[in-house]
Amino acid sequence: MRTLNSILCVILLFTIAAIPVEGKTKKKSSKASTSQVIFTGDIAKKVYGYNGKTPVNIHVKDGKIAQIEVLPNEETPQYLKRAVAKVCPQYEGKTISEALKVKADVATGATYTSEALIKNIQMGLEQSSQPGSKGKSGSKHK
Repeated sequence: MRTLNSILCVILLFTIAAIPVEGKTKKKSSKASTSQVIFTGDIAKKVYGYNGKTPVNIHVKDGKIAQIEVLPNEETPQYLKRAVAKVCPQYEGKTISEALKVKADVATGATYTSEALIKNIQMGLEQSSQPGSKGKSGSKHK
């Protein structure tokens, strides 16, 4: 009897969980979402900031740059933070073709790091915009 009650409770819980709550359901988009990650570690091997290489992952979703993720590097954290805060927002939200036209400003006091980030981003975007290039779709490098 106890087992039967347990089974009925589980079935009841699953049934309740399956009922959509009005106003809380998400409509599925009829368009398929596309995403791509451009890894610059291989593309920009000779690009250095103040203390070394500054590779990034450029996340592109539905044709626009969704996020620029700075990968592990040897830059001084306070200068890297300053450079990222200044450089990345200048590209995010733009299409690749729009971003290729950006003349990005550097962060005061973090010039070398900023310039390295900008060069990584530009090289990654240039590589991905070439015919036949898809970047590293779906892959994530860390």
